[in-house]
Amino acid sequence: MEQHFPKGSKPRIVIIGGGFGGIELAKKLCSKPVEVIMLDKHNYHTFQPLLYQVATGGLEADSIAFPLRKIFKGHKNLSFRVTEVKKVDAGKNTIETTIGAIEYDYLVLATGSTSNFFGQDEIERNAMPMKSIPEALNLRSLILQNLEAAQIPGNPELKKQLMNFVVVGGGPTGVETAGALAELKKHVLRSDYPDLNINDVNIYLIEGSPELLGNMSVQSQQKSAEFLAELGVIIMNNSRVQAYDGKVLSLLDGQHIPSSTVIWSAGVKGVVLDGLNPEIIVRGNRLKVNEVNLVDGYRNIYAIGDVAAMITEEFPNGHPGVAPAAIQQGKLLAKNLLNIIQKRPLEPFEYIDKGTMATVGRNRAVVDLHKIRFQGVFAWFTWMFVHLMTLVGFRNKLVVFVNWVWSYFSYDRGTRLIIRPFIRPKDLEEISTPHDSTTNH
Repeated sequence: MEQHFPKGSKPRIVIIGGGFGGIELAKKLCSKPVEVIMLDKHNYHTFQPLLYQVATGGLEADSIAFPLRKIFKGHKNLSFRVTEVKKVDAGKNTIETTIGAIEYDYLVLATGSTSNFFGQDEIERNAMPMKSIPEALNLRSLILQNLEAAQIPGNPELKKQLMNFVVVGGGPTGVETAGALAELKKHVLRSDYPDLNINDVNIYLIEGSPELLGNMSVQSQQKSAEFLAELGVIIMNNSRVQAYDGKVLSLLDGQHIPSSTVIWSAGVKGVVLDGLNPEIIVRGNRLKVNEVNLVDGYRNIYAIGDVAAMITEEFPNGHPGVAPAAIQQGKLLAKNLLNIIQKRPLEPFEYIDKGTMATVGRNRAVVDLHKIRFQGVFAWFTWMFVHLMTLVGFRNKLVVFVNWVWSYFSYDRGTRLIIRPFIRPKDLEEISTPHDSTTNH
């Protein structure tokens, strides 16, 4: 395959992925004596912590996305291309992409993660993931389509499916999504859908372990469950999903929940490219790396963020898949790559845990900052401030802030739009498959 970029005299660093880690790494390498090429299948960075607000009509999609080219505008040593990377050829120091082969001196994998369905194909076909903006918009459309369909008189069993919303996974994403759906029911649906009996709308949160927010303090776990119960969310701990056919969710304990909307936030796995040694892939489909993020068994391939597993005594499964870990790894790797080029000693990575937080809804959040733990209104404002400051771009910060202020005082969510109706892939197949006709003319 033809080389896309002619090789210059400067060391070339190719970064795959425009997430938190990839952006931080690239920013630190801008204006340095290296050539940087960033590749991503989208032309924008997604602020994933707020995807659930797009899915539930709280924010516009473009308020949590930011053009990658705009981040690096004016930096002549950095090139960006929209492409999908197909394979790594470590022997030739090249990667195969949809726009051609690209040669590298140093390769950094910042490919992030995707939803993990743990090999359950039927659930993967029918449940709704939420790891990208298109997926969040699909979910928003499905939620609104089901509410519209529930207003049409018909089969009571079908109506129950349309009005039951199930969130699988009790981590921060699951808790925040369930809380957002409950607030949508409480403050919006009653006025938007006066013909519906709002009490027939049920929101379930299913978690396989005894507590929600397993990585947070007991105090935060209990308080988040209390907040959700106040909002009317039906919490089902110690429950595991067995099957889901798009109509009924079956649990291992024999329970069945009729639902057309099952939101999957029960786990993630790293996005690993073809061509790498499968023996270095560890738990969570992550690449095993050493203390400077060098991928095990390679001399010039690095991995950061969700796809990297730096296994230590303190972190036996690698560092948590959160933005601060990816940002810190990206920042240090930039420094270490320059150290390698300038033949200076390398610095090992040490993760600085800045705490964990989750919001359950209006005036309800939980925050763990090491030994300092607090919940309620102050925690909610803290959560909002941290997320606003982490958003990329002043315009996005301003738009999100205005949306939040408007929602707070009006109890409204302004983006309840079915711009692109969602049709499940299997339904598309049924529509496009011609049926035999035995009609007599």
